[in-house]
Amino acid sequence: MAETIAWQESLVPVAGLQLRLRRAGKGPPLLVLHRDTGTLEQLPAYAELARHFELLLPEHPGYGQSERPTWMRSTRDLAMVHRWLLAELGLPKAALLGLGFGGWIAAEMASMAPLDPAQLILVGPMGIRPPEGVILDQALVSHIDYARAGFHDQAAFDALYGADPSTDQLVEWDICREMNYRIAWKPYMHSLTLPHLLGGVRAPTLLLWGAEDRVVPLAAAERWRQAMPRAQGETVAGCGHCVEMEKPAELVRLVTTFAQRG
Repeated sequence: MAETIAWQESLVPVAGLQLRLRRAGKGPPLLVLHRDTGTLEQLPAYAELARHFELLLPEHPGYGQSERPTWMRSTRDLAMVHRWLLAELGLPKAALLGLGFGGWIAAEMASMAPLDPAQLILVGPMGIRPPEGVILDQALVSHIDYARAGFHDQAAFDALYGADPSTDQLVEWDICREMNYRIAWKPYMHSLTLPHLLGGVRAPTLLLWGAEDRVVPLAAAERWRQAMPRAQGETVAGCGHCVEMEKPAELVRLVTTFAQRG
């Protein structure tokens, strides 16, 4: 896989905020919604996806270099901001690829406009309470331990972040964690209303899970399938929560195959 891609970067005014947006590649638009731990600037999965799509990678308000909104109080607020962003870009029907926490945001977006997304791909999404086990509470572990919990193969974590992540990375995780507390704390990392709102989604939907996910238990997939009976499911063997970082080739294969089906 190619290791780097050239990004075009801009600040887009949305909801009184300056939202950092990076774009790369050519093809059908694909909005990538990052995790609750933010996103690295370059990932092999991004480079490969950019061969098939025009990638749109915003940093959520309050994460990374995007402006922090003092008024924001829910994940659904985040979803509204990203829908506004797509409207500003003239791309309301862009496909959505939501990673973990970003999967929750993508699902909220789809529930607001059930016909809009060209495709909806949710990778180990938060947002629905598992029937067994719990979504890992990041308040109970260190920043590094929480990030490491997303990987089944710790060598994959070390290859991306280093065995001893930098101080800058720790600060970034701390900024993300504070925003998570602000908007997704009670109830923790799930919605009481979302399961009731997803049944109307008409977009072709793929639910993708790492078989060894220690952050969002695989048991949660069944609740998602109940809420979205039209969705299809895939499981990636030998992989944890962060499929795009631990098994990038498999993620790209599944996403591109699903998108080509329409």
